Amino acid sequence: MDVRTLCLGILTLGDASGYEIRKMFADDAIGEVFDANFGSIYPALNRLTEEGLVVCTAQAQEGRPDKKVYSITAEGRTLFTHELMKVPARDRFRSEFFVTLLFADLLPGDRVGDLIDGRIAHHQQEVARLEALARQESAGALNTPFMVGFGLAHHRLAVSYLTENRHLLENAGSPVAQIAE
Repeated sequence: MDVRTLCLGILTLGDASGYEIRKMFADDAIGEVFDANFGSIYPALNRLTEEGLVVCTAQAQEGRPDKKVYSITAEGRTLFTHELMKVPARDRFRSEFFVTLLFADLLPGDRVGDLIDGRIAHHQQEVARLEALARQESAGALNTPFMVGFGLAHHRLAVSYLTENRHLLENAGSPVAQIAE
């Protein structure tokens, strides 16, 4: 699914500004599975507006420029529903961390350990963030319990796997470390 289609989906939940849509990517459960920034969200919203799939309304703000709020049209809702009926593309996993670990044998052992420790800490922070989201859901916030639960499972498993298997990389012996000795 592309950013354009995902923006339509977010707007099915209610009217939103580009900033609010970006915040959902950054703070909510949707950020677990998709990343988008202002450089992709605003062009998508402009295109959706030009195509008549969303409408944009300016809301006056005191002491600030008008806020653009986007609403999905009936045509936009129909298109989004049509897109949901398609078979999703295969999931792709992208990680600079894992690419770095492919070449762990070229790094000093303490650097590998530092990288793994940093990634474990990152996943632990994500667990804490998602647990907070889960508590908000029970208070009625707009997050999908399934997505939060999936994110929690993913990050907890990553912590477990990295903790239990770090020795496979740290003890492999590094040519760089051997040269330094």
